[in-house]
Amino acid sequence: MCAWCYGFTQVIRRLRALWHGRLSVEVIAGGLHPYNREPLSHEQRERMAVSWHRVQERTSLPFNYGFFVQKDFVYDTEPASRALHVVRRLRPALTLEVLRALHSAFYADGLNLTDPQVLAQVVRPFGINENLFYTLFEAEEIIEATEKEFEFVQMMGVTDLPSVYLEGGMGPELLARGFCQLDELEERLLQHLEMV
Repeated sequence: MCAWCYGFTQVIRRLRALWHGRLSVEVIAGGLHPYNREPLSHEQRERMAVSWHRVQERTSLPFNYGFFVQKDFVYDTEPASRALHVVRRLRPALTLEVLRALHSAFYADGLNLTDPQVLAQVVRPFGINENLFYTLFEAEEIIEATEKEFEFVQMMGVTDLPSVYLEGGMGPELLARGFCQLDELEERLLQHLEMV
């Protein structure tokens, strides 16, 4: 749930479409700001606003800046990441589309993705029953799996979001760190495939 990831989702969706049948995409939550309990400080909100403007300039995606007038907002990305885990369990083929919907709900619509009711509303159009969503969202198994995913990303040494890794014979190999456009990502992918 980072602004650059919001911008990058459209790049990955196009790459997946162009490479249909030759490339599979798996979304792994990096846990940008999981488990935050304190409201964002004035300085944090200012840094985020600058980042959002940069993403908007680069991608032309809509942003709702009303977020920044909320003085008591706690930016905890764990609930959205956990919701994505629920989706992966129930509708794995739709994970990237649900991620796009979560990003849009937060960045463009200004919805509070720390609220399970909001999360249930966002995933409902993807055929996920609200009661089943709540049951899984609160399940210890999903909570633990989400935490383990954050630990996995940290163990891989991911320092920038978004990052793209290819599953290789020696494990995950870094393809791109940070935001890049489709042509750049595709060029790196082709170079990587030539080396293999």
